[in-house]
Amino acid sequence: MTKYAALGVYLKQQSRDRVPMTFAEIERIIGGQLPASQRYPAWWSNNPMNNTMTRVWLDAGFESEQVDVAARKLVFRRVSGRSGASALDKASAETNGGREHPLFARLRGTVHVPDGVDLTGPADPDWESDASVDREHA
Repeated sequence: MTKYAALGVYLKQQSRDRVPMTFAEIERIIGGQLPASQRYPAWWSNNPMNNTMTRVWLDAGFESEQVDVAARKLVFRRVSGRSGASALDKASAETNGGREHPLFARLRGTVHVPDGVDLTGPADPDWESDASVDREHA
């Protein structure tokens, strides 16, 4: 359980689809201060790889929007049903039993590798001889 788990619980309990909050309210809910990086808009992005707190609000079924770091406020907007699963989690669950990221399934079939092509070999068969000439002139 992360120090931000209480925010996820709070968001899941909301019946509203839009939850405006100040940073101070978030700090009260989590029982501590937000990190110094909260002053950068990128910290509030909805990228699940961004930070631990981002994952908490996404897992609660919300995304951040209208982030105003100067005024220290934002809005959490519900993006999924009240199940608590984020849109990314739902897409993963629908894709191959949730065993792979949804982008893999969407990209499947977009690239064709002809028979006999070695993807581990150099693209230019003369690369080694070109490299040795470059080393001689260096």
